[in-house]
Amino acid sequence: MSDILRELLRVSEKAANIARACRQQEALFQLLIEEKKEGEKNKKFAVDFKTLADVVVQEVIKQNMENKFPGLEKTIFGEESNEFTNELGEKITLRLCPTEKETVELLSKVLNGNTLASEALARVVHQDVAFTDPTLDSLEITIPHNILGIWVDPIDSTYQYIKGSADVKPNQGIFPSGLQCVTILIGVYDIQTGVPLMGVINQPFVSQDLNTLRWKGHCYWGLSYRGTNIYSLPPLISKRNVSEPQSQLTGNTRSEAESSHQFSAVISTSEKETIKAALSGVCGDRIFRAAGAGYKSLCVVQGLVDVYIFSEDTTFKWDSCAAHAILRAMGGGMVDLKECLARNPETGLDLPQLVYHVENVGASGVDRWANKGGLIAYRSSKQLETFLSLLIQNLLPADTHR
Repeated sequence: MSDILRELLRVSEKAANIARACRQQEALFQLLIEEKKEGEKNKKFAVDFKTLADVVVQEVIKQNMENKFPGLEKTIFGEESNEFTNELGEKITLRLCPTEKETVELLSKVLNGNTLASEALARVVHQDVAFTDPTLDSLEITIPHNILGIWVDPIDSTYQYIKGSADVKPNQGIFPSGLQCVTILIGVYDIQTGVPLMGVINQPFVSQDLNTLRWKGHCYWGLSYRGTNIYSLPPLISKRNVSEPQSQLTGNTRSEAESSHQFSAVISTSEKETIKAALSGVCGDRIFRAAGAGYKSLCVVQGLVDVYIFSEDTTFKWDSCAAHAILRAMGGGMVDLKECLARNPETGLDLPQLVYHVENVGASGVDRWANKGGLIAYRSSKQLETFLSLLIQNLLPADTHR
């Protein structure tokens, strides 16, 4: 199998352990939440936080990959800046040191001399992690390292991670908010074509032991390269009531008498009213709201919904690359919404897939890597065409080219 994919799975689990440790050890979690600099802010949120866990997770992923595959560090990109300013005004560049002792010393500077917390965090950072998936054992494929770029979102849905709600109830398997919406995203793409090749989505907070209060997670992955398509087997998820008709797009069928709405969608709570109104005509009451771009994409991967649609420009390459790769392996993909609405289906133009190697011309800061036209994540190209046709019919003419 791909040695890079195996290592990505391992470091994602290591990252998940760090995320859990920072949430479960109160001394760690309360230590450092810094507001992002102006150029780094996601304009969707009035206040967008950077946590210590965010940066530590990103650096662990980057430096573990660099150590295992020298030269790859030049094409590993992340959302977070690894510079901190402590209470003394000292600027410190956070990195993973060769030894646990050295990492403790560096973290101590960031954490204003809090040795106890620094030791606790360094311990989990340097802890070895094993990851096994029987599905991987049958995969024999070699991908040249020099064509690869990697997008990392260390902790997607930082707000939910900080808010830390553990008691949110799911709506037909989909969590509208809470720790379950937190994901660690690692997407690998071809630096020449921008096509996503491998994706890992690690969900650190899936279920909590009510006695120990410790969390367990789950990892999803996929690989699509030169005709080889393979992905992880999903866990059993209770997604809908037994009496409710299943989703057509995920491979199940139902008669028109059972339901006039054949699609289901997950959207952001901030989605535009025009899109929500059009979706109501396509999906009826099968529209779900959830936090986190990574989690909403994961809902499509899991088969909980048919599509994830987002019309704004506040998701980024690090938000979408991992899920896009997994969906490609499953026979789906992720496309530019604006371009889809502007194209003429009768001309037979290819679906405008998102690409990951070119920045937006004239943009600055994080906007250089924004998905400017919005997106649709889906599991089946054939069904996407039907969905788009219905969506366009339900949109006002003025909204299809905005």
